[in-house]
Amino acid sequence: MLTVSGLGVNFGRVQALRGVDLTVEEGTVHGVIGPNGAGKSTLIDVVSGRRRPSSGRIYVEGRDITKESVTKRKRSGISRSFQRTSIFPTATVRDQLELAAALGDSDVEGVAESLGLSDLLDKVAGTIAYGDQRRVDIALSLLGKTKLLLLDEPGAGLSSAETKALFIHVRELIESSGTTAVIVEHDVDAIFSSCDRVTVLNLGSVLADGPPDEVRSNPDVIAAYLGSAG
Repeated sequence: MLTVSGLGVNFGRVQALRGVDLTVEEGTVHGVIGPNGAGKSTLIDVVSGRRRPSSGRIYVEGRDITKESVTKRKRSGISRSFQRTSIFPTATVRDQLELAAALGDSDVEGVAESLGLSDLLDKVAGTIAYGDQRRVDIALSLLGKTKLLLLDEPGAGLSSAETKALFIHVRELIESSGTTAVIVEHDVDAIFSSCDRVTVLNLGSVLADGPPDEVRSNPDVIAAYLGSAG
């Protein structure tokens, strides 16, 4: 589904990403972890089109999208969520989900049920719990026939238990819909328990990549990140 080859991003003299290679298989959940400043959110920004790379190429389903706009990527099925919720607080959950679904004739009821939002559809989004708002945000990202979903710290502001529950919902929905997901997250337990494959970034480069158990036991990963990640 997604291939990143030799990706580099420079902010002046600072290299946020350097020679990053990444392959995400179709229909899988791929986690990206690493210390603060490792380049995780920058990677999501580049794949979603919000930032242009300094070097390297990006391919989705074998098509080079490196120079495509955010709008064109969205229309082709690439969607993302942000660390902060992007919902309409004065609208009901149903109204905003139906608005997003109209762009791609998606199944609002099915997505709402998969994310545990069925009982909240007629609630004003600004009045529901923050964890529920995060799920609404993810639902908005999924509606519109999304092929590749990019989630930037979906657990931000949630407790460990809330994050774990959120990941269970996301995993179930991705499996039922056939969507592919790349998830950047600080909660390593949620990542290792929910993802098919995990990539670890450190100082803008790939430190490790592989199945969760293999990455978790990698001495370099333990030394650079997991030893201080709890």
